[in-house]
Amino acid sequence: MDQVSVATAADHPALIETLAQAFQTDPALSWILPDPAHRARALLSLFRTLVPADMRAGIAMRSAGDEAAALWRAPGQAHGGTLEFLRTALPLIATFGTALPRGLRVQGGIDAHRPKGCFWYLHYVGVRTEHQGKGHGGRIIRAQTAVADADGLPCWLETATPENVSLYERLGFVTQVEWDVPDGGPHFWGMMRPVA
Repeated sequence: MDQVSVATAADHPALIETLAQAFQTDPALSWILPDPAHRARALLSLFRTLVPADMRAGIAMRSAGDEAAALWRAPGQAHGGTLEFLRTALPLIATFGTALPRGLRVQGGIDAHRPKGCFWYLHYVGVRTEHQGKGHGGRIIRAQTAVADADGLPCWLETATPENVSLYERLGFVTQVEWDVPDGGPHFWGMMRPVA
């Protein structure tokens, strides 16, 4: 069984590569960036921005062989502040280019449906393609939900991948809200995991 640990700045390249690979077929990012080759390059750029931003706002978890990675934003940090916006705006504009309006529609739906309050926010979790279906995703999520339970805090996530809903349900998450991104965008589930 692979070990899960809190990532450090030295792990940035592996986290970026793991998440970029894992999200290559994500429904939301595939809708935002329909060309697979462009999407592959853009995802590396996206996670070069998001990994350090999320680590400043919380923690990143990684499996020992970098099969899986997860970005968790700490309680009260789900909505980025002004400083984070200033740090990330230009890199994200460069990443999405002409796809930015679609990206903003997706992000707008996420922001509108995310609850207020105190919870750990599972911003991104992914498993490299060749390691999917082997339990790595469940292990890396449970490593942090155990911490949340010990702190007496719930956890929140969103997903646009229908196949992941049952996985999250097995991990204790319950669907709270569903929505469709306007103009033909993907369907999303917003899920909360109460304290176990």
